[in-house]
Amino acid sequence: MRTDPESFVRANTGILMPPHVPEIRLHLASEAHELWLKTEEELEQIGLPPPFWAFAWAGGQGLARFILDHPETVRGRRVVDFASGSGLVAIAAKMAGADEVVAADIDPWCETAARLNAELNGVSLAFAAADIVGSERAADVYLAGDVFYDKSFAALLLPWFDALERAGAVVLVGDPGRAYCPRERMTPLATYEVPVTRALEDCEVKRTTVWRFGQAAS
Repeated sequence: MRTDPESFVRANTGILMPPHVPEIRLHLASEAHELWLKTEEELEQIGLPPPFWAFAWAGGQGLARFILDHPETVRGRRVVDFASGSGLVAIAAKMAGADEVVAADIDPWCETAARLNAELNGVSLAFAAADIVGSERAADVYLAGDVFYDKSFAALLLPWFDALERAGAVVLVGDPGRAYCPRERMTPLATYEVPVTRALEDCEVKRTTVWRFGQAAS
């Protein structure tokens, strides 16, 4: 029996405010929800990929905070939120005055989560359920929260981000100290202490930096 994504999201999350971005409300899972406790095998049985969309990761919270505090970064511009997950960063961009915002994620469940979360916050988003890595520049600003967690994935992102930057796009990265973040190729714009859940991370606060890619300091 096919699980209806909207019904599932509503039944397995609560409406919560990410601690570092309390202006935004999201459908999120907490320790009080069964989704938090489901194993990978149980998720597979219902056809659900790992539900990254159900959590407000530190990199996304830091990036969303930066955008809300510096709306000129996206105001009036076309924005892509890459690996959007819950849509947190995309929603922040829209709230900050971006002209068009596309939330992009290969997980089809993210489309439902991002739509429901956008509705909660009174904004509208477009969604791209596709792998856009390597695609030509299609926006003025690219936002990427917490994407450097895997070595092979980071190796794919670096040439793409470099090509986007050379084509005139601004690429902003929110990173909570992941091992494969290419800090030597970026300039730090802001650093935040972001509260997180110990069950997801190795601590209760993650120092999260917002970087601009391709603008490395000398």
